[in-house]
Amino acid sequence: MRISTFRLSAMLGAVFVIGLIAMLGVVYVATARDLTARSDRILHATAQRLLQVPADQLPDRIRYELRRDRAGFNYLSLVAADGTLVVGNVRLLHPLPPGHPVDAESRSRGPFRLVALRTREGETLLVGRDISLLRDLRHTILETLTVSGLLTLLCVAAAAIGFSRAPLRRVRALQRASREIAAGDFSVRMPIAGRHDELDQFATTVNATVAEVGRVVAQVKGATDAIAHDLRTPLTRVRATLNALHHRPHDATEVAAGIRQATTDLDLVLERFAALLRISELEAGRRRAGFRSVDLGKLVAQVAELYEPLAEDRAITLSVATRSWSVEGDDKLLFEALSNLLDNAIKFGRPGGRVEIALIEDERGDAIEVRDDGPGIPPEERDAVLRRFHRGQGVQEIAGSGLGLSVVVAILHLHGLRLDLSDARPGLCVRISLPRRE
Repeated sequence: MRISTFRLSAMLGAVFVIGLIAMLGVVYVATARDLTARSDRILHATAQRLLQVPADQLPDRIRYELRRDRAGFNYLSLVAADGTLVVGNVRLLHPLPPGHPVDAESRSRGPFRLVALRTREGETLLVGRDISLLRDLRHTILETLTVSGLLTLLCVAAAAIGFSRAPLRRVRALQRASREIAAGDFSVRMPIAGRHDELDQFATTVNATVAEVGRVVAQVKGATDAIAHDLRTPLTRVRATLNALHHRPHDATEVAAGIRQATTDLDLVLERFAALLRISELEAGRRRAGFRSVDLGKLVAQVAELYEPLAEDRAITLSVATRSWSVEGDDKLLFEALSNLLDNAIKFGRPGGRVEIALIEDERGDAIEVRDDGPGIPPEERDAVLRRFHRGQGVQEIAGSGLGLSVVVAILHLHGLRLDLSDARPGLCVRISLPRRE
């Protein structure tokens, strides 16, 4: 991460430096070209004015112009066709292309720019202008651009160092958190600065992933512990039964009874393993391919109709209230989850009591609630009963494997729904709803 960050910073710095140098170069070239073009226009204008003078008056006019130039910035000469100087203060050492200004040097006076034009008589008119000030101005501009560029680079470098410290500190904090997570501590979360930038988005995504991985790992560990604890009893009974049959094989009635008992215990083990495999399949999300729009109101009515005879057997009044609420999901899985919840409410409810299943809408949004007026579940046990194989206090005599609510949780998690347990005063209220959005 450090190498990548350093390389990225170096690349961005190099791009900025190259861009700054290119910009300063363009500014200098454009400025120097403009100043030279201005000087050339003055030379051409002066030359064209002199070419309008009659040929017999031109030497005198050149002498007049030179006398007027007290500062000595102008160069004027008239050269005959054979190359001899007629009048003026500059001589040609080699022919010049007509109409194209060139730079020249004067040992006594300094640099100047010169243009040569042909007169109608075939003579050569030389017009020059001292460019010492122009060169000084170019040097000044070049120095100014160079110094300002260096100062800009220094300021940008200082600002980059200052601004990069905080992100680098955050990156190091993310690295530390990632190392702790990689070591197996799923309680650690990536720090979020609250700036809603890319690092915060990355940390939020990783935190959600770690939370989900931690949940799965905890479920796997809990399932492993529960399997070791819950399946030990029936398997121990099977071993004891087989051992007893081994030592008393002559009693056919006892052998048959022992085989039936062992078969019953093994069926219980197989049933629990099948439930565990089903939960694993649901948590792997393998049923999402069959999702479609499901009307939960109709589903609630169908489940209530199915369990109405069971409620009547226990003299329980089953109340149903539905409304329209459609979600994307698997209707068979949702039917199974609702059936499991309603079966538990009737099974653990008070004989002669009341069970309600309703699709409601309140300030928290749409939800399905299953209520009974039985003994309920103590607050300290409500999280535990959602774990595999856990059975609440006082229900050990009621048949069950302790996996029903785990299946319900897996189905609802697959559909993005949330399960909450609360006190119905008296009894238990089970609420299925969409998770709250922070």
